[in-house]
Amino acid sequence: MSALFDNTPDRKDTFSFKWKKYQGKDIIPAWVADTEFRCAQPILDALSSQIEHGNMGYILPAHHEGAINAVVRWLKDKHHWHIEPEWLVWTPGVVPAFNVACKAYCEAGDKVLVQTPNYPPLLAAPKLNGLERVDIGTVIQPATDDIPERYTLDFEALEREAADPKCKLFIVCNPMNPVGSVLTQDELDRIAAICNKNNVKLCSDEIHCDLILEPGKKHIPAGREADLAENSITLMAASKTFNIAGLGTSFAIIPNRKLRQAFTQAAAGIVPWVTVLGLAATEAAFTQCDDWHQAQLAYLKSNRDKVFNAINEIEGLSMIKNDATFLAWIDASKLGVENVLTWAEEKGVGPSPGVDFHKADHFRINFGCSSAMLDDILSRLAR
Repeated sequence: MSALFDNTPDRKDTFSFKWKKYQGKDIIPAWVADTEFRCAQPILDALSSQIEHGNMGYILPAHHEGAINAVVRWLKDKHHWHIEPEWLVWTPGVVPAFNVACKAYCEAGDKVLVQTPNYPPLLAAPKLNGLERVDIGTVIQPATDDIPERYTLDFEALEREAADPKCKLFIVCNPMNPVGSVLTQDELDRIAAICNKNNVKLCSDEIHCDLILEPGKKHIPAGREADLAENSITLMAASKTFNIAGLGTSFAIIPNRKLRQAFTQAAAGIVPWVTVLGLAATEAAFTQCDDWHQAQLAYLKSNRDKVFNAINEIEGLSMIKNDATFLAWIDASKLGVENVLTWAEEKGVGPSPGVDFHKADHFRINFGCSSAMLDDILSRLAR
């Protein structure tokens, strides 16, 4: 099945956000977090069937039993989480969702805790909603006999900042973007204890939760945890895993009725319904694409290992192996250059600039591409 991922569609003339940036230049785009892969055939068949029907009128997401049942099935099968359908709130992306969370659970002047480094829309959310962002840094956990070095939250900072009564919300990515760590049970328990002690609600962006690459690592949904179920909203989607981000469909899982009501009220009149095609694609992804999903994980793991080995051979660059996602977080602090993005672009590679994640001496490489394209990216960086 690896041929499915070796033979990727040409996106140069498709108005692709990723490819448009460097159009006409000899620079390989490796920035935006979508993959180069063709969607799984059952998803394409579902979209074709919807289009063939010929009517694209309104469909209320709460009425789309197929998509709802698909989410329930996927979470039960993949994450051992038995959810009630009424807990689901459909959203046209996790970015609108965590902005809605800011509106729903905070008032002007309140503070929002945000794990950093983080991807730009999440960093921007508090200010967009008249709130103050408080950064909770990421630290490197040294290797032990059993565990290689990894990134984790600065829990001392989290405990200290959460004690401020103005802090009402903590937004975290799990798995983390861009560093790629998967929160452990102990880490999630500690987050729960801190949030509950200080009356801080948790918004957990888990859009990469189905892209765990490291054997033995397991994703733990925030809302599945007894200590967080009544004090959290969990954001998920099929978009990153199945490369359907352009269809604008995601969902929040909010077990607590009052939190769910506040969320839907904050979204009312502003956030549109998800699209009929997005619902069809999500249903197909979560019911008919298990084998494709497993094959993609194997392919991405191979790509991840290739990036890890190559980057750590390039003088001035280093990388800690990520547990999850198709994104590699590269430490370029030892390059000794003024601008690491310019350095990469001059070599013919266009990564996500670390400055956008509030870490200017790093950059992020998207390895969700064919092995051949990745070889080209890595050979350019090494030259």
